Amino acid sequence: MTYDLLIIGGGINGAAIAREAALNGQSVLLVERDDLASHTSSASTKLIHGGLRYLEYYEFKLVAEALRERERLIHAAPHIIYPMRFALPHDGARPWWFLRAGLILYDLLGGKMSLPRSRGLRASDADLRAPLKSATRGFVYSDAWVDDSRLTLLNALDAAARGAEIATRTALLSARRAGNVWRATLSDGREVAARGLVNAAGPWVADTLGLLGVNAQSSVRLIKGSHIVVPKLFDGDHAYILQQPDGRIVFAIPYEGEFTEIGTTDVPVERPEDAVIDSDEIAYLCAAVNRHFTAQIGPGDVRSTWSGVRPLYDDGASEAKAVTRDYVLELDTHGPVLLSVFGGKITTARHLAEEAVVKIAAPLGFTAQRATRGRAFPGGDTGDFAAFLSGVRARWPFLGEARSERMARAYGTMLHQMLRGISDEAAMGTAFGAGLTEVEARWMHDREWAKTADDALMRRSKLALHLSTGERAAFESWWANAYPV
Repeated sequence: MTYDLLIIGGGINGAAIAREAALNGQSVLLVERDDLASHTSSASTKLIHGGLRYLEYYEFKLVAEALRERERLIHAAPHIIYPMRFALPHDGARPWWFLRAGLILYDLLGGKMSLPRSRGLRASDADLRAPLKSATRGFVYSDAWVDDSRLTLLNALDAAARGAEIATRTALLSARRAGNVWRATLSDGREVAARGLVNAAGPWVADTLGLLGVNAQSSVRLIKGSHIVVPKLFDGDHAYILQQPDGRIVFAIPYEGEFTEIGTTDVPVERPEDAVIDSDEIAYLCAAVNRHFTAQIGPGDVRSTWSGVRPLYDDGASEAKAVTRDYVLELDTHGPVLLSVFGGKITTARHLAEEAVVKIAAPLGFTAQRATRGRAFPGGDTGDFAAFLSGVRARWPFLGEARSERMARAYGTMLHQMLRGISDEAAMGTAFGAGLTEVEARWMHDREWAKTADDALMRRSKLALHLSTGERAAFESWWANAYPV
């Protein structure tokens, strides 16, 4: 079979390009050798943000673009993306006037936006001040939280709804130009042809180019970013951005109700496989919050970690923290078109995809439409989320407060399809703990490409954090019996 487009990589960029291309009427095959969002795209800080600190490096265009995207995404996926207040204590690491000027510029670059604009930390902000050792001065601003792996999944779901084929656990073994098409061999035994190929392999973008036998002008720097999860350090749904003596910043963000997420680090690495947190990073992140919070933590408090290797476009910066978070799309038309993606971030993936499809449109012979700018993601047509959640609780009262919110957040209006015909707890099937039942597990497998228990517990949900060791083992056993390899 000949496709219009073969996309290599099931991270946020590959999935977003698949969505944009499919909505432009192109036949798309996306292949991912592991699971969707199994690497960098599930290992972010889980923020949709403009990148306040990027202003220090004069990345004004990137920040403005990201802030515009933040506004679009909040409206397109209100179930998995929602506003969050951030407190920025002033500790002298940067001058007060410098921070205030940066926040004013941040607001201006965002243009017309629905989120509150920045302000000073007030004496009345008792909830923001309570966890801090001292906070005589500081600032408050807004950004947004995102379930990164589910955002990747929603891109793939929307692409599939428009005819794209999403092939997980399928690797590209080889591909060569042959006349006016790429001929590719896949690990599932197929030989396929495509009029164009997109290399969205993230940290493996250079390896993929080597596999294709193509040299590129651009390159990436691999920077490891690690996070730790500890029992929650403060009450409330706000977060903190904490300045560090080395000039970096570290976020402390509410996570999964019972925890606080702390990150991230910036450590240069040689290989994508180096995405493993080390003891120095754990110590650094613990020290980062201990400088600011009255609650003190150590390595023994860490309940979970994640690390991702960010494939940043190599702009020649001397320090990892200064490397641009912008992206470069390199087009090769020496034969059938090849587009390679260098860099990028989860906030700007939709915009990246839009630009990518514009670049490949002429070589593939179609006129690109900017198809996703005002388009809701699957499940995102909730309207006011609070009203939507109220309706879910009224229709399925047996879900309870915590589970109804978790499931409404995860699935949005798709929850109506999942729970169609279900009127009581018994109809939910086997219960595995933490509110996970057979109905939801089967949905993940049948509708969301979950092939393993980890796909379900780590990326389709974060329920691994809430299950006991025994409960998790029981779920893995059930999954292995229900879906034998």
